[in-house]
Amino acid sequence: MATFEISLLSLFFIVSYLVFFFPRISADSIITCPKTSCLHGEQPVRFPFRLKNQPSECGYRGFSLSCDKHGRPILSLPYAGDFIVQTIEYEKQSVWINDPDNCLPGRFLKHEFNISNSPFSAYNYHQVNFTYLNCSSNQTSSLPFAYYSIDCLSSKDYKVYAIPTIYADPYISPSTVESQSPSPSPSSSCSVITTALIPMPRLPEGYLDIDIELTWEDPKCGDCEARDGICGFRANESNKVVACSVPAKSSSGDLSRAAKYGIILGAAIPGILCVVAFGSFVSGKVREYRQRRNPNFPATTTIDYPAPIVVVAGLDGPTIESYPKTLLGESRRLPRPNDNTCPICLSEYQPKDTLRTIPECNHYFHSNCVDEWLKMNATCPLCRNSPEASSAITPSSSVSSGTRSSSNSSSSLASQ
Repeated sequence: MATFEISLLSLFFIVSYLVFFFPRISADSIITCPKTSCLHGEQPVRFPFRLKNQPSECGYRGFSLSCDKHGRPILSLPYAGDFIVQTIEYEKQSVWINDPDNCLPGRFLKHEFNISNSPFSAYNYHQVNFTYLNCSSNQTSSLPFAYYSIDCLSSKDYKVYAIPTIYADPYISPSTVESQSPSPSPSSSCSVITTALIPMPRLPEGYLDIDIELTWEDPKCGDCEARDGICGFRANESNKVVACSVPAKSSSGDLSRAAKYGIILGAAIPGILCVVAFGSFVSGKVREYRQRRNPNFPATTTIDYPAPIVVVAGLDGPTIESYPKTLLGESRRLPRPNDNTCPICLSEYQPKDTLRTIPECNHYFHSNCVDEWLKMNATCPLCRNSPEASSAITPSSSVSSGTRSSSNSSSSLASQ
C-alpha cells in the first residue's frame, strides 16, 4: 500500500513539473504578426501562411495566400494553378482546397494535378485515369457501376459523366475518341470527350468534387499548435530559424490552457485511483464479513449470460478461402488480357500479387481487396451476381450444425 501511495505522489509531481517548469522560449523571441484574414471572421491566416500584403517574415516560403474579389483565400500552386482554401488545420498541418469556380472535375480536363515544386504533398491520393463521356440526359442504365455525374459540365439536354478508363472500352471508337462536341453523337447515346488523370482518395468513399487535402512537413508547427503556442521565425537572427513560444500565462493574466489541463490531470488521476482503491477495500471487507457470517457463501458469484448472436451479411472465412487464388508471375499474364487492373482499388496488378477469383463469373481481384468485400457482401463486387450453391458458398449469417472444410485452390502464372 505504501508503494502505491508513493507512485501516486511521484506521478503528481512529474505532471506538475512538466506543466510549470518545462523550459519555454520567451514570447519576445518570436516574430509575431497581427491576426488577419481575407474577410472578418473567416478562415484565420497565420504562420506558416501569410497574405501577400504582409511582410515576408510573417510566413514560410511557399505558403503565401491572396484574396479574390469575393474575399476568399487563394493558394497558388506552381504547376496546378489557383485553388480556394476551404480549411486550414494548423495542428494537423493540412490544408483543404477546391476549385474557385466549384467545378473541380472540369479543371482536370485542361491541367494535370501537379503539386511538384511546392511545400505540399497529397500522400492520401493516387492518380486514376478517367474517361469523360457526353450522354443523353436520361442515359445511365448502360453505364458501369463506378461512374460520377459532373453537374457543372452538364446541361438540361445532356449529361457529362466520368468513369474509370478501364471500363470505357465499349464507348471508345475511332469516331468518338477525339469528339469535343457539346452533345452526344447521333449514332450513340454517349460520346467520349477525353481522358484525364484525376487525384482520387485511397478510401473507397472518395468522390471527384470533394475538397483535396494537402499536408506539409516543414515547418513543423503541429506540436506547438497543440500546446497553444505561437510558431514563427526566431527574432534577431540572420538565418530564419522556426521556433515555438509557449507563454506561461494568457493575455488576461490567467493560467494558460495547458497549465489548467495539467492541474486538472494532476488532481484527477490520484483522486480516481484513490476512489478505486477505497472501493476495492470496502468490497473486500464486505465479502469477508459475509463469509464469517455464512461459511457457505461463495467468495465470488458468476452469472452466466447467453452468448450474443452475431449476424454478418457476408461470407465466413473458410468459404472465402475456398475461392481460387492466383499468384502472378513476372509476365502478369491473366486468362483475360484486358483484366490487368483491380476493379476495387483501381491499381494495376504487379508481379507476385495474389489474386482471388469469384467462382462462376471468374472475375479477378486483389485477394486482400475482395476478402474485405466478401466479409460484408455475398456477391461479386463487379457483376453483383451470387455464386451458385455448387461453389460451396455458405453465408456466415446462416446457422449450421457442423463445419464443412474446403481446400484452397491456388495457382501461379509462370514468369515469361
